[in-house]
Amino acid sequence: MTDASIQTTKTETGEAGFGDYFALLKPRVMSLVVFTALVGLLVAPVGVNPIVGLASILFIAVGGGASGALNMWWDADIDRKMKRTLTRPIPSGKVEEGEAFAIGITLSVMAVVMLGLAANLMAAALLAFTIFFYVVIYTMWLKRWTPQNIVIGGAAGAFPPMIGWAVATGGVSIESVLMFALTFAWTPPHFWALALFTKGDYANAGVPMLTVTHGRKATRNHILGYTFALAAVAIALGLTSVGGPTYMVIALVLNAMFIKGAWDVFRRTDADSEADSHKAERSLFKLSLAYLFLHYGALLVEASLKPFGLGGWG
Repeated sequence: MTDASIQTTKTETGEAGFGDYFALLKPRVMSLVVFTALVGLLVAPVGVNPIVGLASILFIAVGGGASGALNMWWDADIDRKMKRTLTRPIPSGKVEEGEAFAIGITLSVMAVVMLGLAANLMAAALLAFTIFFYVVIYTMWLKRWTPQNIVIGGAAGAFPPMIGWAVATGGVSIESVLMFALTFAWTPPHFWALALFTKGDYANAGVPMLTVTHGRKATRNHILGYTFALAAVAIALGLTSVGGPTYMVIALVLNAMFIKGAWDVFRRTDADSEADSHKAERSLFKLSLAYLFLHYGALLVEASLKPFGLGGWG
């Protein structure tokens, strides 16, 4: 049988294929975890053996995927009620809830233990706390309890650059804390922009997203406020040892664009939004997707220029 016929057979019978188990790990979220952790590792002032670095990033990725599997296991009931999550492995019937739980627990333990052996205990402890925070604090508690779920829960996605930094240095510094703060402050406006045009999904699932509990006007206000806080963090990061002229130019341009986008969303009414199918909200969400990647990419540029005496402020 060919690969195509095997895949067809599995799809028709409802059995899980490799792609279904991979989707259980939330590969899109994992890609952000890997990238920000890699940047944290590479911009650190201490060099890392390439083999140790590669192994560490792999185990951080596995830990991120384990968190995704446990999130899908716990959220299976609400995933079945939301249009954008209906095709996930558990709601679609491809993967059993017990399987997802077993995979998540196994990979979590493996990732933490192996990172501790490959790098150091600080990095392993941060990874363990990240998994715990995402699964227990955010998924099991905050997500269904408070409209500030994204704000507090955003910390889980903000730890990877700190973990990468810890792999290299064995500790925490102002630079790694500000990288954490950049992702942390970015998360609310990013997800609230999405929630503005997917409000019905969250309402149907009973998730107390801000758009559901306080309405779109309050959400627009919050987006604008957090956008200013995000800009302040981004600029502050640029003034540290990992920043520099290149980063600062990119940060100033991006944050000016982001503030302009948030202001456009802030000024709109629900009628305006419905009239043009949430054009401004969708535009801000798309910009937010590039925002974090470009900031961390600029940090990498600064780090790559330093050997030539061109990067940083020195």
